[in-house]
Parts: sequence; structure tokens; C-alpha cells
Amino acid sequence: MKAQRLAAVARKEFRHILRDPRSLVMALGIPFVQLLLFGYALTLDVDRVPTLVYDGDRTPQSRDLIERFRGSRFFEIRGLVEDRGAIQEALDREQALLGIVIPADYSEKLLRGGEAEVQFLINGSDSNTAGLSLGYVESVVTAQTLRLRAAEQDRRTGLTVPPPVEARLRVLYNSELKSRNYIVPGLIAVILMIIGSLLTSMTIAREWEMGTMEQVLSTPLRPAELALGKMLAYSAIGVADVVVIVAAAVFIFDIPLRGSVLLLAAGSGLFLVGALFTGILISAATRSQLLAYQASMLASFLPAFLLSGFVFAIEAMPRPIQVVTHIVPARYFVVILKGVFLKGVGLRILVWEFVFLLLYALLVFGLTVRKLRQKVA
Repeated sequence: MKAQRLAAVARKEFRHILRDPRSLVMALGIPFVQLLLFGYALTLDVDRVPTLVYDGDRTPQSRDLIERFRGSRFFEIRGLVEDRGAIQEALDREQALLGIVIPADYSEKLLRGGEAEVQFLINGSDSNTAGLSLGYVESVVTAQTLRLRAAEQDRRTGLTVPPPVEARLRVLYNSELKSRNYIVPGLIAVILMIIGSLLTSMTIAREWEMGTMEQVLSTPLRPAELALGKMLAYSAIGVADVVVIVAAAVFIFDIPLRGSVLLLAAGSGLFLVGALFTGILISAATRSQLLAYQASMLASFLPAFLLSGFVFAIEAMPRPIQVVTHIVPARYFVVILKGVFLKGVGLRILVWEFVFLLLYALLVFGLTVRKLRQKVA
């Protein structure tokens, strides 16, 4: 492998990039736009759940329960209704996600020391939102129950009895529990995989369609030099994309960057090299720009989005799918991104993720060189 031939291929491919300024602007702008769209639109937070209340009791005790929900940031009391049917209609029309029905004998049973019942109606069409809302409801009701029980015991004995167990929670790495801090770092992996493979997916295929590939293969240029030269030309755009989307994550979305910038750069570089060689391999195998584009979207977007663990927890997937995720490079890059951004861990913790990304880049490079050795069929 000669550096002179390698540099010639890189210069030739870079000049081709510069001849099409619109594609260059799109290559640099699309990742930023994608990060903004996904970062703002894709959220798992469930705050301010629209809630309607039917208070059939209308006593200080029932109003106290309503105020407990009103004081929680997870619920937004949209109003009080006059009958239960209004709650059902609001749930049908998607005007509310939660309905609270307080029966007429609520305070009577409380004052008598009995078991008071309250009905909660939750719109379960969105199982994720309904599940989180149910958890919020249970926490508010549990806190209210413990408070009433303690007040009743104090009234009877005249003594303030502290709770037997006091829980002190400490949330690590994402103390505010914002889904944005969890999603945006994973989005970087998805976007880089898509952009990296798309940038190079049509390079070899374009040579085949234009009829220049035969000329290239007839020169002393080796397949490894051809693949590396094309990768180096597009890596400049890839590095610019990394800088843009990481800066957007930190300064626009306010994602904490607790770890080493150098470690983040090394992981991004390894992952980007693998993504670029993936596109070149697809381009060499298909020999058609349209087919290469479609194949690169299929090979990059779906595995990176669905199987990397950046949104859907791998532990919750079926066992066969969990096994498949081990060959998805985005899975390991997501671990690196979250480790550097949120946890601030170093290479000692992330060493195996780096090893896999290195092996993946070498494997795809080897497959690409082997494919390019097959001259004109």
C-alpha cells in the first residue's frame, strides 16, 4: 500500500464532493436537523397528565385528595365535572388521560375508620403513558393513605409516631429523570450510522454505472487503497457532522458531558470508520446507486434505531433478539455515548465496547477489500 496512491484517491473523491455543493450542504445540515426533530419530538416523559375529577362527596376530605393531585407536577387538573359520564366522554375524545371518581360516601367512610374507595379511569390506548400514569397515581394515593393513617393515630394516642422506614432515594447519572438526557446521546449513534453509510453507499456504485470502474481496476491501484482513499475523503464530512451534533447536544439540549472529550472523539471515530466502510461494502456489492441507497437505509437505520438499546431496552426484548443485538455496532457506541455523557466513566469501563468497534471496522474493511478484488464479472 502506497501513501501516494492512497492520497490520489482521497483527493479525487474529495474534489467530486466539492463539485456538488448542494449534496455537501445536505450532508452537513441533515444530521443537525435530524437531531433537532428527534430530540424535541421523541420523548418518554409523562408530565402534566390531563385529569378530570368527579367529586360526589364535596367535603373537606375529598377536596384535600384533589389538592394532592393538583400539587403534583405529574397531573394537570383540567376541571371538575358534574357526572361520571362526562369523564368517559372526555376519555373517548382524547381530551383527558385520567379520570378521578370520588364517591358520595368517601368522607363518611374515612371518618368512620373504614376503607374509602376512589375510582381511577385511565386511557390505556397508549400503554406506556398509562403505565407511568398508574404509577404516579399509586404514589400519590399511598402518600395520602400514610398521611391520613398517621393523623388518625396521632388523634387517638396524642403521640406523633414516625414512620418505621424512611426511604432516601438517590438517582445517579440523570437526577432529573429527563428522557432527553437518555435519548439524545443515543440519537447521535443512530444519525452517524445513517449518515456514514449513506455518504459512501453510492461511491463504488456510481463508478460502475458511469463505466469508470473498469479503468480504476486496470490501474496499479490496490483494492485496499481504493477503499481507504474513498473512506478518508468522506471521513472529513463525518468528522464535521460529529462536531455539529455533539455541539448541538451539549449547547442546545443541555445534555451534560461529564466524561473525556478525547474518549468521545476516539469512540466516534471508530464508529464512523465502521459506518463508512459499511456503505462502501454495500456500494461494491450492489453496483447500483438506487439499490445501494435502499440497502444502506435498511442496514443502518433499522438496526441502529431498533436494536441499539437507545430507546427500547435490550433487556426487555425476546431472548433471540437480544442475541442479534450483539452484532449491531450501534449498541456498543450507545454504551460509550451514555458512559461519556451521563456517567463520566473512562476507558477501563468501556474497553470492550472500543474493542468491538475496532473489530467491526476491521471486519467490514476486510470484506470490502475482498469484494473489490473481484474484478469485472
